[in-house]
Amino acid sequence: MLTVIALGGNALLQRGEPLTADNQRHNVGLAADAMAPLAPRRQLVITHGNGPQVGLLALQALAAPDSGTYPLDILDAETEGMIGYLIEQELQNRLPSEQQCVTLLTQIEVDPCDAAFYNPNKPIGPVYECAEAARLARERGWAVALDGPHYRRVVPSPRPVRILELPVIQLLVRQQVLVICAGGGGIPVARQQDGSLLGIEAVIDKDAASALLARQLGAGELLMLTDVDAIYDNWQQSDARAIRRITPDDLRRRQFAEGSMAPKVAAACDFVEQTGGVVGIGRLQDAAAILDGKAGTRISRDVTETLWWPGH
Repeated sequence: MLTVIALGGNALLQRGEPLTADNQRHNVGLAADAMAPLAPRRQLVITHGNGPQVGLLALQALAAPDSGTYPLDILDAETEGMIGYLIEQELQNRLPSEQQCVTLLTQIEVDPCDAAFYNPNKPIGPVYECAEAARLARERGWAVALDGPHYRRVVPSPRPVRILELPVIQLLVRQQVLVICAGGGGIPVARQQDGSLLGIEAVIDKDAASALLARQLGAGELLMLTDVDAIYDNWQQSDARAIRRITPDDLRRRQFAEGSMAPKVAAACDFVEQTGGVVGIGRLQDAAAILDGKAGTRISRDVTETLWWPGH
């Protein structure tokens, strides 16, 4: 079965953890440990987040003003190459030598008139305390918002419309190549009136791009790996409950945090409704158990009633 795995940025770098190369390689190694056992029984296509990394590169660019400001589309491309390289190498170190892996820079077209450009809500970069976030917003003209107990910079996150490298990805999949693509939601581009492409100042939601990719590849499964063990109803409330199995219809009736679980839920429901496939959401280290229904949240049409994990 063809399975698209979407690695969350927070699964690759723990919240508050320094953005060092060693930390990122260590965490990518843990991700490879979780994914490599899946390769013998499933054909994998892997995507990944880039929120912490693209924010770091933006800060580094601001620290060297003589070099000019690098737009987010170029920073997205840089992170896609950097993280993809680490994932590819760590997987190759764990998979049989005959299993080929490749990282593909992926342009994804967006609508330049998307309403998201007027409502930035995609968190990037490190976390800040309230006072520091307010200062940076004033000094740098950032939009900032809550992300858990802290604040982060937020940027526009337009809906992905078209994956420009899709034919190449399909060709590689047919040749049984493990493809790492659409990293960080892909490189956001828009088509101009003359038909040419131009990079856009945005970061596409990784889960929305992954769901689009999974649909267009005809994948039967979409696995979203993050740093929480399941989707919770009434998250962080006294009556919070971890969902085990649920239909997209029931899931859509519940409320989730924007910029956090809400985009995952929307992407998951879209994929299940449009393809009849299955979505699993949960912790990176539980990847195999999520696919087997033994951990995480499973979203599908064939659930007769919402089920909860024991103790919730």
